[in-house]
Order: sequence, then C-alpha cells, then structure tokens
Amino acid sequence: MEFDYNSTRSHLILAEYGRNVQNMVDYICTLETREERNKHAQVVIDLMGFLNPHLRDVADFKHKLWDHLHIISDFKIDVDSPYPKPVEGSVRSKPEILAYPQHRIRFKHYGKTVEKMIEATKAMENQERKEQMILSIANFMKMAYVTWNKDSVTDDTILADLKELSHDELQIPENITLAKVEFKTPPPGSRTRTTQNTKGRSTNNNQSNKNQGQNNGYKKRNTGKRY
Repeated sequence: MEFDYNSTRSHLILAEYGRNVQNMVDYICTLETREERNKHAQVVIDLMGFLNPHLRDVADFKHKLWDHLHIISDFKIDVDSPYPKPVEGSVRSKPEILAYPQHRIRFKHYGKTVEKMIEATKAMENQERKEQMILSIANFMKMAYVTWNKDSVTDDTILADLKELSHDELQIPENITLAKVEFKTPPPGSRTRTTQNTKGRSTNNNQSNKNQGQNNGYKKRNTGKRY
C-alpha cells in the first residue's frame, strides 16, 4: 500500500487556498469545452471567496480572486475572465533589495546626523552664520551625550569631540559657553504628585487622613468579643 505524502505532491502555489482548490483548478484545465471551464471556474471563484472572507475588505476583491485563479493554474487556465489576465512576469517579479546604510559612526551617542550637520557647516561662507551653527551643534552634542551616558560632561570634552569630528576644519569661537545640561535621576515615588487645593492643603494629605480614619473605625469595630 502506497501512502500519499506532501513531499511527493506537486508544489502548492497559493497555500492559503489549500490543496483541494488547486486540484480543482488543475481539473478545470483538463476540460475540453470553454463552456464547462467557465462554469466550473465560477464555482471555484465562489469557493475561494468563501475560504478567504478577509478579501471582501479589499478593494476589487473579485479581481484579486480571478488573478489568484490564474496564478494557481500556473497561467494555463483558458476561461472567459471578467478582468484582464495578469502578466506572469509582473506577478513573479521580485522587489529590489533595499540599500542598508553602512556608514561608520565615529561617536555613536552623537549619531550620523551630527556628522552631516558638521559637513554642511563646513561649506558655509557666512562666518556669522557659521559660528551660530557651531554653537548649535555643540549644544546638541552636549544634550545627546548626557542623554545616552547619563552623566555630566564638561564643555571641553564636547568641543574636543567637535574638533575631532570636523578634522580641525571648524574654527571654534573662543570663550564659547554651552547650555547647561544635567541628567537628574527621578526620586523614588516621583510619579505621585501633590497638588494644592483651594484651602492650601494638599489633596494627597486629605486622602491619607480619610483613609486613616476609615482604618481606625474598622479597628474599633473589630475590638469586640466574638462568641
């Protein structure tokens, strides 16, 4: 007795429709008259729509079903389709491979954008505008450093990194002062904020006193003897 395994069967072109639909499409291709093929093809189209109800939410879902019918038949079925027959090359064409950036970043905590801004600043001819851009880049670098390293940093460190990234091509103005940036660790319980009411007392304290009074009353009610 011979068993029928999937490994011995033909390739399942569209797995979402199953083996039975593909067998029916193969059978339609063997029918001699066009009238019979059209009749059976319409039945298979209705069955394909029933097996995949999510296609009803797709625009022109009937068009998609007829395209899938041609694809399942390996473009061999000869029927009167209400839609143009899809081109085999356009269906099986592979998308172009997206180019993945392979740029080496000198300081990853500054990012590639900083390097691009430095290159754009080098090309500036207006000296005043150039100095403003250098200051803006340095302040951004300091903010990025503190964000990723969670530690304080001196202005000399930022300016030294800026000088290295620009390959000594940017003339950093003397006595430059960067914005003050500090990383502060949130204290425990900082999510609970105390708000002031109109009487000048915190709403959290009122709620705490109310809860304490309820607890005291509960204790008093449970001090009696139990029999």
